[in-house]
Amino acid sequence: MNDNDEYFMKLAIQEAKKAEAKNEVPIGAVIVLNGEVIASSHNLRESSQNAITHAEILAIQEACEKVGSWRLEEAILYVTLEPCPMCSGAIILSRIKKVVYGASDPKAGCAGTLMNLLNDPRFNHQSEVVSGILVTECSTLLSDFFKSIRLRKKSEKVSKNLNESIN
Repeated sequence: MNDNDEYFMKLAIQEAKKAEAKNEVPIGAVIVLNGEVIASSHNLRESSQNAITHAEILAIQEACEKVGSWRLEEAILYVTLEPCPMCSGAIILSRIKKVVYGASDPKAGCAGTLMNLLNDPRFNHQSEVVSGILVTECSTLLSDFFKSIRLRKKSEKVSKNLNESIN
């Protein structure tokens, strides 16, 4: 880990907080080229009702538009949660050099947890992977988000049961 990794992960966390403010799963991504942020995004799956609007995909699209190429060979992707299979595929196809992520994803992580698509030598491109950058901040953001959803649903259920018993 280096200071740059922490700095850019903090920017990805800011993106994740934008998602959270929209009741989206708080995942943020930032793409850096030559020390400069060229793209940033956050999850928009609920807002768009589109399964592929993950933070990484949206940031990759923005970065490709900015550089005028589908090849992001010298770029570094910072993301708060380990990339899923779809995002890992987009990372490989866009030739991103390095992926730095915060929290591991035990349900869909394809950068080392369930499998490591990013380092699979059968593909024509591999990305360096660095994990666990600001892991506590990234994990807490996600766990607090899902805890608040569970509490809200429990509260709604109690209110519904109370209303039914009154009527």
